[in-house]
Amino acid sequence: MFPPGTNTLGMGRIHYDSKRECTALSSCETVGALATKPSNRGIVKCWGTQLKGLGNLVLTSSSFQPPRQGNSLLPCLGLWNHLILVKIRGSLEPEAFYGVKADMPVLYDRLLKLKEMFNSKFGSVPKFYVRAPGRVNIIGEHIDYCGYSVLPMAVEQDILIAVEPVKTNTLQLSNTNPLYPDFSTSANDIQIDKTKPVWHNYFLCGFKGIQEHFGLSKLPGMNCLVDGTIPPSSGLSSSSALVCCAGLVTITILGMNLSKVELAEICARSERYIGTEGGGMDQSISFLAEEGTAKLIEFSPLRATDVKLPSGAVFVIANSCVEMNKAATSHFNTRVMECRLAAKLLAKYKGLQWGQVLRLEEVQADLGVSLEEMLLITEDALHPEPYSPEEVCKCLGISLQEFRTQILSPNTQDVLLFKLYQRAKHVFSEASRVLQFKKICEEAPGNTVELLGELMNQSHVSCRDLYECSCPELDQLVDICRTFGAQGSRLTGAGWGGCTVSLVPTDKLPSFLANVHEAYYQRSDRSLAPGNQRLFATKPGGGALVFLEA
Repeated sequence: MFPPGTNTLGMGRIHYDSKRECTALSSCETVGALATKPSNRGIVKCWGTQLKGLGNLVLTSSSFQPPRQGNSLLPCLGLWNHLILVKIRGSLEPEAFYGVKADMPVLYDRLLKLKEMFNSKFGSVPKFYVRAPGRVNIIGEHIDYCGYSVLPMAVEQDILIAVEPVKTNTLQLSNTNPLYPDFSTSANDIQIDKTKPVWHNYFLCGFKGIQEHFGLSKLPGMNCLVDGTIPPSSGLSSSSALVCCAGLVTITILGMNLSKVELAEICARSERYIGTEGGGMDQSISFLAEEGTAKLIEFSPLRATDVKLPSGAVFVIANSCVEMNKAATSHFNTRVMECRLAAKLLAKYKGLQWGQVLRLEEVQADLGVSLEEMLLITEDALHPEPYSPEEVCKCLGISLQEFRTQILSPNTQDVLLFKLYQRAKHVFSEASRVLQFKKICEEAPGNTVELLGELMNQSHVSCRDLYECSCPELDQLVDICRTFGAQGSRLTGAGWGGCTVSLVPTDKLPSFLANVHEAYYQRSDRSLAPGNQRLFATKPGGGALVFLEA
């Protein structure tokens, strides 16, 4: 039970009655999602101009588990922020969503529009909706798959899917964007072609991941309509958000119970079906994000810690309008392999059992030394000149055949040179910057914004020069952002295109947006990109959620 209290939401009030048990209500006219923070369960009584009637509230603090009435889902549930599931009897107007959750009116309108489009497409109405946000990585690039902590936040842009279970075993996928063609397949025979990173394969990754986690041979079919507001191939994790959405869709269809951490780990593994050797940051923040705070995401075990961002400054995302699909090229997986080889050579150099070593963090942990000491070891153990496959084999004492079959991944078989020194230097220094960033946020000195900005600037230089994952357009955009008032600016996401993230003092935001827009977008055909996908300030958003309705 949770203590009685009152919370204000828009024009209505919500009253918690801790003495009564939850009861099932029989009718519902709309989706409702109320921003409350009780800790267990009880009755929600709503009254006021917009909120009327009784609602049935159930809260599970760490898992996505739809409440049940017999063998069927409750008629209308909403999941928001702290995993609050609410059923409202009666009508809930859009105005009721105004208040501290400023994006709720937008989401409400999108749900209604998506419902209409779904009905037009499939001749029926959805039974539920699933949302998963994109993310911007503030600092900590290309180090999650090396075992190191990262510091992202969820953005307001998201993937939203309307879903209807069907009696056949056919999985039908459609997209509100006409550029993405419809797709249909058997739910019991999921095939993912790694050579073709088409949009529906990311849904199949999440679907198959849940199927294999539970060891299921047969899954029910469904009709799905996907809508997205995350710019594609922009480094804001649209693909991972779709994978996460698909995983959440699948467990909702099955009525299964998984924690957010379990879901994030499953979705991180399942995205590798498409050939991308990612580390888990994108999926973790998509599920674990909370509105108003960034997160320090740590791995092995996966956990998230709140990081309070400084007041007086905002983060602005700018799209270079250079698209980069990391599953469509070998750039990303080559960097993963270079870090893996660097870890093995460093382990061998220090007399460790290198055979099972996959991540640079494992070497540091086994040696029990600091990141600064790892940088010194890298200077001693590795040379700046690129390594050939033959030299790597000589260092490890293995044959070229063993190297190709036991170490290299299929999509790195043809790589002729590996820059191990540069990649390791970036990873250890970037991991250190993440910890410094968190510490500065915690201590909040008077020059917090300047200090954080400098760390972001250092990160971009390292990504550009040591990791070589930038591009001329990103470098130009970073320079423009700094020129017009950003304290710090860097590429975000995989790189080779996509977006930058800049830390901008609040009082400079209007002039910053106007000047960057003129300098980068108006002077080229980049102005053809949709306005809301070019340049926008963002704040930490909430994580994945589910809405269900009859």
